[in-house]
Amino acid sequence: MVKQQQKLFKRDTCIPRDTSLVSGSMISNVNKEETLSHTNSKTLDNNLEENQHQQTGGFKTKVFVIAKSGKVLMPTTPRKARHLLKQQKAKVVTTKPFAIKLNWDCEEIVQEVNLGIDTGVKTIGYSVTSKTKELISGEFVLRTNISKKISDRAMYRRNKRNKLWYREARFLNRTKSKPKGWLAPSVQHKIDSHIRLINKIKSLIPITKVIIESSQFDAQKLQNPDIEGSEYQNGQMKDFENVKMFVRQRDKYTCQICKKKDDKMLDVHHIKQRKDGGSDRPDNLITLHQSCHKKFHSGKIKHVFVKPKSFKETSMMNSLWSRLKYLVDCTETFGYITKINRKELGLEKTHYNDAFVISGGTNQERCQSNVSKQIRRNNRQLQQNRKGQKLAIRKERYKIQSGDIILYQNKKLICNGMFNLGKYVSFVKNIFNIKYAKINDIKVLYYGKGIKI
Repeated sequence: MVKQQQKLFKRDTCIPRDTSLVSGSMISNVNKEETLSHTNSKTLDNNLEENQHQQTGGFKTKVFVIAKSGKVLMPTTPRKARHLLKQQKAKVVTTKPFAIKLNWDCEEIVQEVNLGIDTGVKTIGYSVTSKTKELISGEFVLRTNISKKISDRAMYRRNKRNKLWYREARFLNRTKSKPKGWLAPSVQHKIDSHIRLINKIKSLIPITKVIIESSQFDAQKLQNPDIEGSEYQNGQMKDFENVKMFVRQRDKYTCQICKKKDDKMLDVHHIKQRKDGGSDRPDNLITLHQSCHKKFHSGKIKHVFVKPKSFKETSMMNSLWSRLKYLVDCTETFGYITKINRKELGLEKTHYNDAFVISGGTNQERCQSNVSKQIRRNNRQLQQNRKGQKLAIRKERYKIQSGDIILYQNKKLICNGMFNLGKYVSFVKNIFNIKYAKINDIKVLYYGKGIKI
């Protein structure tokens, strides 16, 4: 009997844990985003205590349920959802994620459920927990190319306006004319993405309370840990008219390449260029001779300057939380509390584990974490020409967008875009090899647009 139990503990078969209601993608990263598909097919150990205390969670899928009246109910199991669909007591609302709507009146009883949000500039962690189980968890990767896209759009518009014979003067697009409470588009996009994700989860699960981790940083304290009191107001540039005068005085009017002094022929150079996201802070500026400055940019002189630490994400997080707490009905928690509770539970540092702790998770049964990536919906703006007509190169929005995963000649590839009025698809085979295929010769495995949980 003991030998038989040992064999059971050591078995390593390929029996699936559960049966999916919808077909999953062939890519492991994509399968994580599908609600009812799994990548790992090996059975768990027979020791029930180990299954209950898994750190990374079990692999039980949930089907989201909506009542006939439109109220969001507690998720159910795939087996029960399959019986309801066969008996025509429910209908499928969406498959990404998989949700059903009941065709009969029920009691509409729900449990107390908490949603924990780990805010971030690049990645958002989320977790929904009840008293006994974790219903859903994962990470949502945000876009980081908003500033670059806006700069490209400004360049295209500027070129278009320069071709016009005459354009009326505009004075309402300056900074002073912007309304009160205006935020940079990159920061506003982060806030909107947080709100959109919270509303998406609320449309699937009856959330009782939303708990968000507060993230406030002192940028000056990060640069100088000993700063205090009036030193915040009396900075290093006190008594200087502008930044350039301070930088030249700090560098003692000396070129940082040839090390020669000069009081007149000095330029202020950005170590990290503005086009690459560099700022006008003094630690990002140095003095160079005009001749050395030109030779450096032309490539005749090579020199490596130490790039300063960027506090762009720090300021974004401060702006994000200061607005988010007024736009969302939520409860505030702090990072140090999350860190202490996470270490007590023995969890590794991840966004979804932080969100699990934020939501009040302790010994609940964990679920598989999802990884979703945010991708813009359109390739470019569908603008109009001078005569008010749409451009001939893009008459409509194509069904296949950049980032979609396609199957071509039994190979999984990433779509790079469409051309020739949507008849051909370009895809990246590798970094230096871009191929093309007809639209009829490919098969779409996964649409990479928008939020998918």
